Amino acid sequence: MLISIVFSFRNEEKNIPELVRRVDATMKKVEDTEYEMIFVNDDSTDKSLEVLVGFQNSLPIRIINMSRRFGVTPCVLAGFSNAKGDAVVYLDTDLQDPPELIPKLVERFRQGVEVVHTTRTHRDGESAAKMWLTKKAYQTINLFSDIHLPENTGDFKLLSRKVVQHILSLPESDPYMRGLSIWIGFKQDFVYYRREARFSGETHFPLLGKGPVREFIRGLTSFSATPLYLSFILGLCTTFISVLLILYAIITKLSGVAAPGVSGILIAVAFFSGAVLLSNGLLGIYLARIYNEVKGRPKYIIKEILERH
Repeated sequence: MLISIVFSFRNEEKNIPELVRRVDATMKKVEDTEYEMIFVNDDSTDKSLEVLVGFQNSLPIRIINMSRRFGVTPCVLAGFSNAKGDAVVYLDTDLQDPPELIPKLVERFRQGVEVVHTTRTHRDGESAAKMWLTKKAYQTINLFSDIHLPENTGDFKLLSRKVVQHILSLPESDPYMRGLSIWIGFKQDFVYYRREARFSGETHFPLLGKGPVREFIRGLTSFSATPLYLSFILGLCTTFISVLLILYAIITKLSGVAAPGVSGILIAVAFFSGAVLLSNGLLGIYLARIYNEVKGRPKYIIKEILERH
């Protein structure tokens, strides 16, 4: 049996040597199993590529260089499309997700599980604020989504060859991988572990950075149109309130009572403006996703693939 291990990375020269060493040591202990490591280089600007090339003489490593920076998900899909294994494991290169857990994933796969998720019981090196916001993000996505996204279950998982082929066949240009791995179905299971702090360097995904925000929006809109329905309900509510305000203004005018003052007008204008902008924003998000889909551009472009010497 062959296991493909896919890594999407950018500027991880300090983490790669330790990662490669630990993966190799771990996979050598798995009986009746061969492995390959597929590193997808998301246009790194440090010496990550040089470090990896140095390992290719002795280890089964394939390097995929992207033509430019595409982001984590396109790089993972590029790794999937070039993986040869009976199952594919993908995880980050920062060593927060321990490669020593891979044998447990492989064991579940041998038992007939098609998708093996990893769920964090603890997350070392992360602030209470980040944990709270992450929890609320999962709860918000689950509130509106047609699927249930397990909390603290990230990108570290094993997918069978069958599942990988189904994911690659989907025409979405901007897929939400965490959601797709649940949506795809088949037999699924979970392995629990304690997530370590980053081995070296600083995170490429700060709490309120572009990456996490995009992931949240992608997760919120990929599996449900509920936010659009909510904007419609919000529009009905604001219309009803505006009718009440108009009636109130007419009644006070006819009864000779002074009409609402400036503060009341400002509150009403601010409320309705906020409702309109919120509704337009939700529509804009969905329109942007539709726009990206209809363009029909490829999810990524590979510059070159460096095979083992």
